[in-house]
Amino acid sequence: MRPTQPRFAVWRILPFLGGLLLALLVGIHFGAVELSLSEIWQGLTGAEAGAQIETILWQIRLPRVVLAACVGAGLAIAGAAFQGVFRNPLADPFVIGASSGAALGATLALLCLAGSVTVITSTGQVPWLILAAFGGAMLIVGAVFVIASLSNLGRSAPLLTLILAGMALSSFTGALVSLIMFLNHEMLNTIFNWLLGSFSGRHWNEIAIAGPVILVSGGLLWMLSRPLDLLSFGDETAMSLGLPSGKVRLLILAAATLCTAACVSVSGVIGFLGLMAPHMTRILLGPRHGLLIPGSALLGATLLVIADTLARTVIAPTEIPVGVVTALMGCPFFLFLLISRGRQTM
Repeated sequence: MRPTQPRFAVWRILPFLGGLLLALLVGIHFGAVELSLSEIWQGLTGAEAGAQIETILWQIRLPRVVLAACVGAGLAIAGAAFQGVFRNPLADPFVIGASSGAALGATLALLCLAGSVTVITSTGQVPWLILAAFGGAMLIVGAVFVIASLSNLGRSAPLLTLILAGMALSSFTGALVSLIMFLNHEMLNTIFNWLLGSFSGRHWNEIAIAGPVILVSGGLLWMLSRPLDLLSFGDETAMSLGLPSGKVRLLILAAATLCTAACVSVSGVIGFLGLMAPHMTRILLGPRHGLLIPGSALLGATLLVIADTLARTVIAPTEIPVGVVTALMGCPFFLFLLISRGRQTM
């Protein structure tokens, strides 16, 4: 049976890949100017599609859908890793404080750079935004571990304490961001729009900088699939099988935090995706992280491309922040998850 498992896994992943390609095609097709399939094909293959079609395709639609796919994949992978390492199905990048810390760091960067997101990205200052987001995320995650360790001196920090500390610091950083917005009225609109999440005005330079970070950190988490499987059985079982659970957990959290920071720095705060995609994938593909992580990446990319397409077309020409769309999609799913888990424990 063992030799047939990889081939079987590939066949199980293929529908996810097909769904993503279809979502990308739909995302490229719809917009202020709808592109037909023949125009998309001509633009992609270098045939005579016309300057206007090529501009819309290569300068507007493609970078936007590709970036949405990268961010969706990154958030989904980070969510799967956080859920695995905390053994908590409700964990996502928000729970440990990674997203809120990245939001605080990026907000401070926006304030220091004193410009709109469009100006910042067009002048190649995205690396500062990513560094600030990563610094903020690592600072908050580090503080979560310190607080959890201090509350359990002489023992390893329990998962529940880590989660509670993460939630407390997430609320604290949210209050700091609100205070920054209150004290800087001239930047209020820019910061508020960024916090709601958007891909408006994003170009290839964001993909060039954040894409490799998401790819490397996501690839590292995939390589740690087996340790994640062992951690899901508990620390004692993992250590009895020779896994240094403390070091591995820190490595996984660092990679997931880096992945989250890269996503937040180029898209703003997009909630619920890191919760939804891993759960839906787990239902379809099972709990093994070797299959769960790539499946979550493909499904997360698909969901965010669809959400972004809805955000810019439902009430066009007005664009809805994509974070609002994912929240509208994710909240019912979250409530369904709570109710279904409550029935299982009865």
